[in-house]
Amino acid sequence: MLSSLQDLTWLWVPVVLFAAAAQTVRNTAQRSLTSELGTLPATLVRFLYGLPFAGIYLLALYLGGDGAWALPRFSWAYLGWIALGAFFQVAATAALLLAMKERNFAVAVTLSKTEVLQVALFAGLFLHELPTAVALLAMALATFGVLILSLPPRGQMLSLSAWASRSALYGLACGACFAIATVGYRGGAVELARLGEISPWLSGAWGVLIAQLMQTLGLGAWIARTHAQGLRPIFRAWRVSLLAGGMGAAASLAWFTAYALQGAAPVRTLGMVEVVFSYIVSRRVLSESLSRQEKIGMALMVLGLVLICLQG
Repeated sequence: MLSSLQDLTWLWVPVVLFAAAAQTVRNTAQRSLTSELGTLPATLVRFLYGLPFAGIYLLALYLGGDGAWALPRFSWAYLGWIALGAFFQVAATAALLLAMKERNFAVAVTLSKTEVLQVALFAGLFLHELPTAVALLAMALATFGVLILSLPPRGQMLSLSAWASRSALYGLACGACFAIATVGYRGGAVELARLGEISPWLSGAWGVLIAQLMQTLGLGAWIARTHAQGLRPIFRAWRVSLLAGGMGAAASLAWFTAYALQGAAPVRTLGMVEVVFSYIVSRRVLSESLSRQEKIGMALMVLGLVLICLQG
């Protein structure tokens, strides 16, 4: 079915750029919530407060559409792909939380940036989506660029024990979990398209609604059981939470739509532009200049992103 949408495939580039921009805003809002609520409750905010926005968007698609906007056919395979993505998205956050408790957190963050290369590996294994030579080059350049940007301090960078530590394993696990989550969401989009004609917009909307419902119920139940005040602090911080949830839902809707238009690896590679956006915001706010290392890393990233757009 995806072949019938070939005239729309070029849209994946602006859709991913919007997703990365919205995710940058969401991360900024969530950063303040993390110190106020804790990491897990702040993570739940993006799902819980994003649900109404996802539902409204889906309803708007049906109200504004025509006969082509039919209810999709769901299958257990589709729900399985979405559940896989939803679970590993939360697991990736858990791996990052474990890394934060370790001394070599900077090493963990660096290794988590290998997500894109792991996406290419898992997409090839499970979806048989093999990247072209140009795409592989673009992924390698973008990944190497972001690694340069996130290298740990020199003392840790030259320490063999740091790179072989538990923190390093958590970082690799974080990248792997995010990669599997991406493959799960892409697999769901492919399965939904196989079951019948559906627009990428509806595919994305249904995917986000179902995934965030699963994540809200699962993570919400865990927090309600393990935190003394349960979910009450999350509801008290509703103002910032609405912003985080709304922008998070917008980002997720764009990501899922992109997965319906293009393969997982190119989408996640271009999604690295979020790092560029974050640096721009940071530098504009702090009025700091880029170091030589940061300039090299940024240049490699931009080169990789341009290549992935040209091959897509």
